[in-house]
Amino acid sequence: MIIDTRDVWWPDPSRQDGKIFGNDVLAIYLQVILRKGFEIVLIYFMGVCGTAMGNAALLARAAGHEVMGADTGVYPPMSTVLATAGIKLHEGYDPARLEKIAPDLVVIGNAMSRGNPEVEWLLDTRALAFTSLPAMLHDHVLKHRRNLVICGTHGKTTTTALTSFLLREAGRDPGFLIGGVPLDPPVGSHLGQTVDPFVIEGDEYDSAFFDKRSKFIHYAPHIAVLNNLEFDHADIFRDLADVQRTFTHLVRIVPRNGFVVMNGDDTNLRALGTMPWTRVVRVGTDEGNDVRIVDFAESATGASFRLLWRGQRWSSVQWSLTGLFNARNAAMAATAAGLALDPANPTVLPLDALTRFRGVKRRQEILLRNARFTVIEDFGHHPTALAETLQSFRARFPGTLLTAVFEPRSNTARTRAMQAGFMRALAQADEVYLGVVNRPEKLSPEERFDPEAVAQQLEVQGVEAHFAATNASLLEKLVANTTKVAAPKPRVVAFFTNGSFDGIIGRYVAAAT
Repeated sequence: MIIDTRDVWWPDPSRQDGKIFGNDVLAIYLQVILRKGFEIVLIYFMGVCGTAMGNAALLARAAGHEVMGADTGVYPPMSTVLATAGIKLHEGYDPARLEKIAPDLVVIGNAMSRGNPEVEWLLDTRALAFTSLPAMLHDHVLKHRRNLVICGTHGKTTTTALTSFLLREAGRDPGFLIGGVPLDPPVGSHLGQTVDPFVIEGDEYDSAFFDKRSKFIHYAPHIAVLNNLEFDHADIFRDLADVQRTFTHLVRIVPRNGFVVMNGDDTNLRALGTMPWTRVVRVGTDEGNDVRIVDFAESATGASFRLLWRGQRWSSVQWSLTGLFNARNAAMAATAAGLALDPANPTVLPLDALTRFRGVKRRQEILLRNARFTVIEDFGHHPTALAETLQSFRARFPGTLLTAVFEPRSNTARTRAMQAGFMRALAQADEVYLGVVNRPEKLSPEERFDPEAVAQQLEVQGVEAHFAATNASLLEKLVANTTKVAAPKPRVVAFFTNGSFDGIIGRYVAAAT
């Protein structure tokens, strides 16, 4: 089925120009199939608090359908948004409850696995239709669009938001699906016009328990953006070569009239080869890249850099986002969006709007700033991300005490696979507080990240380090050591987690206010 926004009129009262903006992939799909005589009344999302799943659930609700979902560890911001929209959230999974609800369709998130009681009931009974989110997106939206698929170990969400934002600021109406909660654009998903590109975050993680291909394989890229490539997701991939293999599968399906836009400074991406079947545009700081980032500088007032296209000036940028890594995200986004507009000359895309770009929630997000404290939350869960962010904070907040609080929560961070890398990254801080390993019972002591050992190694390097038996106890230490005792200079407290951190971030902000 080809879906077009002309099938649905759904004005957004927040828009002054009359454009359709409040719609989304799933909402449009549901409205169109209802018009064509099918009936889906109740949609049930397993893993509903994941950002992509949550956005889909929100728009199914906005389309006038009853929506429910289940998840474990229900936490903001998505849980708040869902509850505000009137979507009923169930904590945990219960097959008897699912049977009683009897939804017309179950969308299964990739966090679900065999052994989940609702998954097992679905397989035993075959009583309900189910699908994965990537497959649904491909079948009903993406296969008829020119898709910009934003991939890489780091920076996908920010780069997807940037690409969508720049296209909109250039007067186009792209579709997009962002794997986070962006401030710009003001929503996480939108169908857009079929004549304009669809921008989607391309995660290399698997699609569902019944489909172990990377999500991005479903997304039919016209332009594939490869921000960077490192080993991650140790629960899915064996090693770096295994990650490179799935990226090779992705670039193999880029058409000859499309593009691979890649980080030309990344040796792991260069190892993918020349890709003669399509066009390759390289972006980076090194000479030899098609798009170069030059004269990057960062201070307390912000960051600045210039972009060159094949040696010629494209734009000078001054903006509020931190770090060279975000300048690279902007360059990748600008190149992809520009090539989508003009394959011969991406500089037709104006970049003045970058000054107004506000970023994505939980990406270097300042939660509190006063004379004594700056408290920041960041989604960082990989050593490289932590290292680059802490390096940026040194430039952005000069003359401060830098305190890093890290929760080993992701499926890789929970293990010892990158323990040495985390130790090196955290050594850039003045003080470090290490949270407890999430779901430690799932790992043997030999496999598990060891906060005590990391703290000891940091102390040897002259970094004050703390750990505790629980995150609640860690919060007590953090509050006592940083809010009850006067510091010789202002303090920056940066929380790094891809989850809830057991709610201690909000409680610390309250204590520091």
